[in-house]
Amino acid sequence: MSLLLGRRPVSMQVAALCLDGDTGKVLLITSRGTGRWVIPKGWPMAGRTLARAAEQEAWEEAGVRGQINHAELGRYSYDKDQDSGFSVPVEVRVFVLNVSSLAETFPEDDQRNRQWFSPVEAAQRVREPGLKQILLGLSRGQSPDANITSATVNRHRVSGSTA
Repeated sequence: MSLLLGRRPVSMQVAALCLDGDTGKVLLITSRGTGRWVIPKGWPMAGRTLARAAEQEAWEEAGVRGQINHAELGRYSYDKDQDSGFSVPVEVRVFVLNVSSLAETFPEDDQRNRQWFSPVEAAQRVREPGLKQILLGLSRGQSPDANITSATVNRHRVSGSTA
């Protein structure tokens, strides 16, 4: 009975924080359902590491090509609305993708808009509190390079519901 009354276990998604290394700007895309600003994210994929799955999501949702960092930058949580009317808790693991090119056509180009923002501007536009904190961490000079330490990752483990 307690299983029926308790919260469903947290699901995991992966996300790519698409970064222009020259300007320090972050690429945001619009969600398909509500049109709000988000970073490319999706479910883990069989046969791919979490970072490679995030890289694939960046291609499909934003037309981004570049170098994915296999060190996790941070995590945030949100409640994902389901078609049934319920929401499920999701933990998103974020990986930096250093952008080398943007394609004009990509799988979801007719369903999304994309735009570059400074980390502070991006933090003002996203809804998820934990993602805001990760973006603000970039603006404070916490460098998303290949030498990200576990201490940096732990500083960015933020939870928060968007409900």
